[in-house]
Amino acid sequence: MSPVHAACALLFAAPLLVLGVPPIWTQPEQVHLSYGGVPGTMVVTWTTFNETESKVEYSLLGARLFEMSAIGHATLFVDSGTEKRKMFIHRVTLGDLKPAASYVYHCGSEEGWSDVFFFTALNDSTTSSPRFAFYGDLGNENPQSLARLQKETQLGMYDVILHIGDFAYDMHEDNARIGDEFMRQIESIAAYVPYMTCPGNHEATYNFSNYRNRFSMPGQTESLWYSWNLGSAHIISISTEVYFYLDFGQDLLFKQYEWLEKDLEEANKPENRAVRPWIITMGHRPMYCSDDDQDDCTTFESYVRLGRNDTKPPAPGLEDLFYRYGVDVELWAHEHTYERLWPVYGDKVFNGSREQPYVNPKAPVHIITGSAGCREKTDKFNPNPKEWSAFRSTDYGYSRMQVVNGTHLYMEQVSDDQNGKVIDSIWVVKEKHGFSAWV
Repeated sequence: MSPVHAACALLFAAPLLVLGVPPIWTQPEQVHLSYGGVPGTMVVTWTTFNETESKVEYSLLGARLFEMSAIGHATLFVDSGTEKRKMFIHRVTLGDLKPAASYVYHCGSEEGWSDVFFFTALNDSTTSSPRFAFYGDLGNENPQSLARLQKETQLGMYDVILHIGDFAYDMHEDNARIGDEFMRQIESIAAYVPYMTCPGNHEATYNFSNYRNRFSMPGQTESLWYSWNLGSAHIISISTEVYFYLDFGQDLLFKQYEWLEKDLEEANKPENRAVRPWIITMGHRPMYCSDDDQDDCTTFESYVRLGRNDTKPPAPGLEDLFYRYGVDVELWAHEHTYERLWPVYGDKVFNGSREQPYVNPKAPVHIITGSAGCREKTDKFNPNPKEWSAFRSTDYGYSRMQVVNGTHLYMEQVSDDQNGKVIDSIWVVKEKHGFSAWV
């Protein structure tokens, strides 16, 4: 064979030769942080597609770079799609962090390192004033608020991000490649501040496996429900989905309720409520809403609010439980809108006063913020809402919150459609917390 013919043959065979060599995927990606639930900790989570060591090298900002290190572990996650794609989820817990100190870090192994990121350790003082961005329903396609959130996070505007369910739309799609891409998208937020989550209905495929494997929340419940403390607040994350996906285990509904009651009881002990008077909950599907989509919250007999009578035994709802233990603020998503409610209980308004409804309110304050941006677009409202609906917007956007101190909490809504304009804001002022605040 002539040299020319040999070269041509080799050229035509090149794709076959390339396809015959499996790629090496040891490079860390999808880096994100979460709070470990113990003061002075931060959990770093990332993904590789080949098995490697799990290591984080880090240092105080301004110190010699990477002078400290921590080793963790990796778990194999096999997606349940047709390709049964494999990925390794790495988790490393950093400990003994100095409160409010800034650190730089990268993660990976000698087979590949991530970019260099930075974070500020949470201030575990009960007198700190943490700042949050919170939202739900952020997709891989049409993630309208993402760019603004990326910039504001990197500017240091937030201490924590709360993502209240529905990720990527949907993480399992294309054999979980959509999940990979979404986690890459949020890396520019979640690698800099703790990204705290709860499951939504869009995570349900394969029994929430993509959600349970990809995130690292406190506790031992695969991130389905948990609680943690920050500043003067006790924050509880729940799964509303246990009321809707009974095929995945009706026992989860009762296990969560039992855990939740014990957690609220502990948070309400006088010595605990004295230092962390605010109790804030986050869950995906709201108890109330005025959207025109025939969802659970549009009916008076909401499962999340009132429970289910078609289970054995009947499953209790959450409204009475939250009211009995004096939950102050309830954050929700799911509806692709923003809605602020007057203080409400039992479908009735219990304002503090006509002039100052959120000063010493006589019932919990509900906020629905599910318009961060996804392929399903925003929802429409019922033109005739009930009297508990205080403010509504169909703009794309997200919410901010600051727990200022033990008596004052501030919340506002940002419209991405209006170039970051704050379109709604309230101060919740409470001189007394707990059940006795209602009477």
